[in-house]
Amino acid sequence: MLALAGGEGLECVWENNLGGLTFRTVPRVGPRGVRPPNATDTTGSRYIKFGPRHLETSFAAEAGRLAWAAPFVTVPRVLEHGGDETHEWMVTAGIPGSSAVEPLWVARPAEAVRALGAGLRALHDSLPVAECPFSWSVADRIAGAVARGLSVPTALLTPPPIDRLVVCHGDACAPNTLLDEAGRACGYVDFGALGVADRWADIAVMALSTEWNYGEGWQRPLVESYGLPWDAERMAFYQQLWNAL
Repeated sequence: MLALAGGEGLECVWENNLGGLTFRTVPRVGPRGVRPPNATDTTGSRYIKFGPRHLETSFAAEAGRLAWAAPFVTVPRVLEHGGDETHEWMVTAGIPGSSAVEPLWVARPAEAVRALGAGLRALHDSLPVAECPFSWSVADRIAGAVARGLSVPTALLTPPPIDRLVVCHGDACAPNTLLDEAGRACGYVDFGALGVADRWADIAVMALSTEWNYGEGWQRPLVESYGLPWDAERMAFYQQLWNAL
């Protein structure tokens, strides 16, 4: 890990439920205990994701998805990735913006939720479905879950009719959207599951994440800011799918 930091310090900024960690590189403290003037400029930082291998996704797969998406939306540039028999890692360059779950935005949930909904719509409108080689369909997600030894509830075997196919983020939780100082979505991270699916697969997950990060009552405003009427059937199905798999 220290070798990947290239001589800089490391600050842990995220831990997921699969045992993965994300670190940000920071300038080391100087001889008088003072960091360089740009120590708070995270745009020039690098981010190192490190975690155990698992069957759900891989950093190699994420690197491929980031490279595909880069011409269309602002995403981190992959600098290197690799691993051994048990663990893997990926290093990316920082991009401008702050996570939508930084204290600044948690204290301003109405602005954050509007930005998240509009940002998700912009992401879906920007990524070309016909050119995407990746899938996040219900059938593929269920097949992956079965391969991992999970039991799939019968209710999830028959999804609602497709509303609109888009290239979904695949993990459209609030922390994975970056906002600029004006409160607009300006970048996206964590594309390990990116692929073509009904847009409600992403909308439902982001709606759930508003409750996790800002409290109750933000799901409907999220859907409104995306620009759609509430769809109870699709929302319920895709939230159950996310929670089950």
